[in-house]
Amino acid sequence: MSQPGEVTRKPAAAAAESELARLRAEIDRIDRSLLEALNERAKRVQEVGRIKQEAGFEVYSAARERDLLEALRRANPGPFPVEAVEPVFREIVSATRSLERRLRVAYLGPEGTFSHLAARKHFGDSVELVPTAAIGEVFAAVERGQAELGLVPVENTTEGVVTQTLDTFVDSDLHICGEVLLRISQHLLSKSGRIADVKRVASIPQALAQCRVWLERQLPGVERIESASTAAAARLAASDAGVAAIASAAAAAAYGLVTVAAAIEDRRDNTTRFVLLGRRPTPPSGSDLTSAVFTVRKAQAGALHRLLEPFARFGVNLTSIQSRPMPGKPFEYLFYLDLEGHRDDPRVASALAEAAAQAHSHRVLGSFPRAAASAAPAPAGEER
Repeated sequence: MSQPGEVTRKPAAAAAESELARLRAEIDRIDRSLLEALNERAKRVQEVGRIKQEAGFEVYSAARERDLLEALRRANPGPFPVEAVEPVFREIVSATRSLERRLRVAYLGPEGTFSHLAARKHFGDSVELVPTAAIGEVFAAVERGQAELGLVPVENTTEGVVTQTLDTFVDSDLHICGEVLLRISQHLLSKSGRIADVKRVASIPQALAQCRVWLERQLPGVERIESASTAAAARLAASDAGVAAIASAAAAAAYGLVTVAAAIEDRRDNTTRFVLLGRRPTPPSGSDLTSAVFTVRKAQAGALHRLLEPFARFGVNLTSIQSRPMPGKPFEYLFYLDLEGHRDDPRVASALAEAAAQAHSHRVLGSFPRAAASAAPAPAGEER
């Protein structure tokens, strides 16, 4: 015998099933339309690729991809989540770009490092990622033609510049052709996932420093081991139950580790800036940065002031000034400047020329599209 209310529920359920079937049919139709549109896009990209090949243009354009993704974010009326626009279209761009030619990108490996994640985030999955064992090898891979582009960390908001990268620029003719920003979230990983089992903590010096306060509070007196990469630390933790690694969430998945504690970095704005290396200079994009390196005469009073004065006079904003010791010349320094604008912009060109006239030597490392403002707003989980 039917229970009270059962007669009314069955027709309601049938109506709901009918409505679900109608909506699912609509979704299926929209998905087929999306697939058709993607294939139309792919055909246009193939035509672009043919024109680029005939004209000798590069396959990858940092400015074009940055502006495309930013425009799509701004144009999104919802309800599709705005934070999902970039990753979805990043993969669409990556897949259709591969129809022109599959890019090879060298990075500081192995798999699971923050450099690996930055490369995946920026280029999508339809590229060939070439891991190297050291920053200098990333430069070498691009110089030898083993990769079209390289990606190296250059500075972190917590620990400052990556000195190995700046030092390698001295002997390289490569151009900086783009930048990538990655929010860094560090995790403590081990085989058991129990903090009581941790006898030693391993990671790269930068990661250990980024988590200094947490380590002193939670693991006082525990030995800290420096490793070649966060991935190397994760491999060590996978082989030794007494070791915990500071690394990314991706490293936990790659090496079969369990999270002891998540997001242990001392600053929540912990972000690493990477630069892209290429063999050709990049044309102006309308929103660019320029990097240059200068030396000054040691015995000349006011030399650094005279080097910097033209930038103020021409209204060129300096965003960063870093110094590094000159190899083989004690107490003499290389000065690395980052400034707003492209080297072909008249004011920038004039300031660079006058600064060069005051310098003992100089070289422009590259003018390149600056990363979009939305490039690193949320935790991603990685750096070297």
